[in-house]
Amino acid sequence: MEWTGARYADQPTVEATIWISGGPERVWPLVSDIRLMPSMSQELQSAEWCDGASGPGLGHAFLGRSKHDALGEWQTKSYVVEYEQPRVFAWAVGDRDNPASTWRFTLEPERGGTRLVQWARLGPARSGLSYAIDRRPDQEQKIVFVRLREWEKAMTATVAAVKDRVEAGR
Repeated sequence: MEWTGARYADQPTVEATIWISGGPERVWPLVSDIRLMPSMSQELQSAEWCDGASGPGLGHAFLGRSKHDALGEWQTKSYVVEYEQPRVFAWAVGDRDNPASTWRFTLEPERGGTRLVQWARLGPARSGLSYAIDRRPDQEQKIVFVRLREWEKAMTATVAAVKDRVEAGR
């Protein structure tokens, strides 16, 4: 991947891609449902719309609660920064203009199905990972590498879970 040897300030990215036997209109309801995401993630424990939002839309905010053995438990507020049904659903964690991370699902019609890509970028703003780097600045590249490997593994599992649900008709 492109993040080998990357530092946090490099804003490294990672992605997972899968082909799903089902059109974007069948995949979209799953990837745009933040309340469903915790069932497909070991780290994300819950997600709820906030500030009066009841579903996805550009500018809408949601609270996510996460848990990680090494990083502990935390809550984040995220903002939908791209929303193009049924093609793109993206959110910025923290400040929408200077996020701690950005996440995106992209759906493309392909061979009678959907090419689903989940993509994420670290930074540019500080995140919980920044505190681990502060404690061990000499290990920054290793810390970033390990975290992005975790993201890649989790994202690969998420897109596979979406595929399984769509293809099983759930």
